[in-house]
Amino acid sequence: MRQRRIPCLLMRGGTSKAACFLAEDLPQDKDLRDRVLLAVMGSPDSRQIDGLGGGDPLTSKVAIIRRSARQDADVDYLFAQVNVDRASVDYGQNCGNILAAVGPFALERGLVKASASFTEVRIYMENTGQLATARVATPQGEIDYDGELKIDGVPGTAAEVLLNFSDIAGSSCGALLPTGSVRDVFDGIEVTCIDNGMPVVLLRAADLGRSGYETREQLDSDEELKARLESIRLQAGPLMNLGEVSQRTVPKMTLLAEPRADGAISSRTFIPHRCHASIGVLGAVSVASACVLPGSVADGLARIGNQRDWRLSVEHPTGEFSVLLQCDERHQLTGAGLLRTARLIFSGEVQIPGGIWPLSSV
Repeated sequence: MRQRRIPCLLMRGGTSKAACFLAEDLPQDKDLRDRVLLAVMGSPDSRQIDGLGGGDPLTSKVAIIRRSARQDADVDYLFAQVNVDRASVDYGQNCGNILAAVGPFALERGLVKASASFTEVRIYMENTGQLATARVATPQGEIDYDGELKIDGVPGTAAEVLLNFSDIAGSSCGALLPTGSVRDVFDGIEVTCIDNGMPVVLLRAADLGRSGYETREQLDSDEELKARLESIRLQAGPLMNLGEVSQRTVPKMTLLAEPRADGAISSRTFIPHRCHASIGVLGAVSVASACVLPGSVADGLARIGNQRDWRLSVEHPTGEFSVLLQCDERHQLTGAGLLRTARLIFSGEVQIPGGIWPLSSV
């Protein structure tokens, strides 16, 4: 049986990579679409040797994009996290790194017309119902990926993509503090459950007998720690309005410690069972937000100033991630902004076995 060819752009967004598709090029039936995406990535397989995935959650991602029918958006963006070693696809979260690639994708595919100098692309994030605006460099009306911005976790430099968010508190959980408390206790460990763009459970590393400065490899091999984190995650999920989360990649689990460099806080994030090489975009926003919340588990660890707008550096295993938080006159969080980069890596057709989505299918 002939293989099925599907138009695809492979793009880097921030510190992640994704297969990016026009929604019209994928099946409309969700179950069939999931089988297609699993085949595209080569899941389930720890190496993803038979697909585009790189054997890591950061490279096993999909963006599904369409022209928006909304008045307040140019495109709709659906993010899919394809599990590496399980036959499951999770739509329960956004990905802010891949969000950085959505504006360039929209320009590459002609969904948005480029302006001179810069083009703003208004993006509706289907996973959570929130809006973001991406500002993309388009000198002479053409997208330009070359630039001088360097972000930790990505070699070299590239053109900046400015992402602005508004009203992302409770994006997945319905509230900034979905349990109703700034602190909760699970298995005798104090945590802060927060969702300012990404559902995250924050814990002080010292409370678990860890420094919070361990390498990614050390934490990945720490089975006792991972078992404790998973126990807490499974208890926190329902209380965060996420339901039963054993088969989901949210909430993320993040260990906190005092900053070691010039940042506001040091972090180690699990997604959810492997330590992140850096930290997710929206995960960094949630962590930074907790730093300015009195009474959170970050209180006493974070180094912050006393101003209306904060630029907070979240340290992670391979560097730092800076988040700009905006607040109103009552010091309530109102928005967030950050800088990312993106690049088109490959444009063509990804092929999957014909039996998964036969050519005769509609």
